[in-house]
Amino acid sequence: MSLTCPLLQLPLSQFKKSLTISSPFLHGSSPLSHLSKPSSSITSPNSSPPSFLPPVRAMRSMQGKVVCSANDKTVSVEVTRLAPHPKYKRRVRKKKKYQAHDPLNQFQVGDFVQLEKSKPISKTKAFIAVPVPPRNQPKVKEDENKELGLPLQSSLQES
Repeated sequence: MSLTCPLLQLPLSQFKKSLTISSPFLHGSSPLSHLSKPSSSITSPNSSPPSFLPPVRAMRSMQGKVVCSANDKTVSVEVTRLAPHPKYKRRVRKKKKYQAHDPLNQFQVGDFVQLEKSKPISKTKAFIAVPVPPRNQPKVKEDENKELGLPLQSSLQES
C-alpha cells in the first residue's frame, strides 16, 4: 500500500499553477486608494481649524520684575507664574529668569516690565522689555460740585 499525495502525481506545470495565489495586492496591481491610511468617517479629509477661531499664540507676552540691569542694553527679568503642583494639586509659584532687550537702558532693578516676544536678538535674548504703568496709582478725585454741574446748598449758604 502506497500513500501518495494527489498533488505529487500532477505534472510539474499543473503543480505550479495550483500553488499560485491570485490576489489584487500582489505585485502592486491594486490602486493606492486601498493602501492609504484608514480614516474614520467622523473626521474630514481636510482637518484644518475653523477660520473663525483665532490662531493660538501662546507665551507672546509676560510681565515680570527687573532683577539685574548691569549689562548694556540687556535686563534680566524674573517672571513669576502660578502652576499646580504635580502631586498635591496646590498652586505653587514658579519663577524663571529671562534676558530681555532694553535699547535705551531705561529700566532699573525693581521696575515692572512687560516682555514682548520678538525674533532672537542674541543667543539668550528673544524678548523686548516694554514699560508697564504702575498698578496701584491713587485715582485723581475731582470736585464733587463739578460732577453734577449744580452748586450744593451748603456751598451757597457759606458765600
